[in-house]
Amino acid sequence: MALKPEPTAPFHSVQYALRVLESVSQHGDGVTDAQISRETGLPAGHLASLLLTLRREGYVEQISDGAYVIGASLLLLGSGAARRQALEGRLQVALDELRDSVGAAVYLSRYVDGEISVTQVADGPLTPAVNEWVDFRSSAHASAVGKCLLGQLDHEARRDHLSRHKIARLTSRTITSEKVLLSKLDAQPATVPVLDLQEYAVGTVCAAVPLTAGATAGCLALSLPIEDAHRLREAADTLNRRAAPVLLSLAL
Repeated sequence: MALKPEPTAPFHSVQYALRVLESVSQHGDGVTDAQISRETGLPAGHLASLLLTLRREGYVEQISDGAYVIGASLLLLGSGAARRQALEGRLQVALDELRDSVGAAVYLSRYVDGEISVTQVADGPLTPAVNEWVDFRSSAHASAVGKCLLGQLDHEARRDHLSRHKIARLTSRTITSEKVLLSKLDAQPATVPVLDLQEYAVGTVCAAVPLTAGATAGCLALSLPIEDAHRLREAADTLNRRAAPVLLSLAL
């Protein structure tokens, strides 16, 4: 009579690994080893060894609270909608960690096909997102996100954008001169966060840092209520220092 294969046998190891990866992929915000054990039926001892192997190979990663999320190696195996969903989940985890680190709402934005797009936001009850009272696509001249993205374009692309989205006064601090705006964009150091001091909305200050992956201009930004304006520069510097993991995710 043949013996039942042990969980460490090669065929069964693959089966168990796939079960674990299925479990992790269903939890975009992370899943604990205890939850994985319940969902897969794997005993804690076998699961710990398998998770260690999957981490070593980059198929799963362990985030700050000890939970597991899908890793870069697994993302690279995907394609189409599944890969996009996995990447968005990975990015959201990184953005949520940034939000908690800087104590502010955090935004991921890109400049695609001549338009500004805020693709993901990490906010919360204590870190509310800015009220988009004017479409971000038509307010690049006033927002930290817009100025940061325009700053990564060449002169022709900047003028093209401004020809399609006319400069309008949104607050008393809004730059309404195209010449002044272009001059400020030229003078902005690439390594210094772009600031918005109530230029887009009264009562809100923002900062943005470039985040370029490939040929696409992108940025990370944060917003704070005016009563926390004294924290803006420190928060922006932290955002700048912590941008590398998000850039890595975008580059995959």
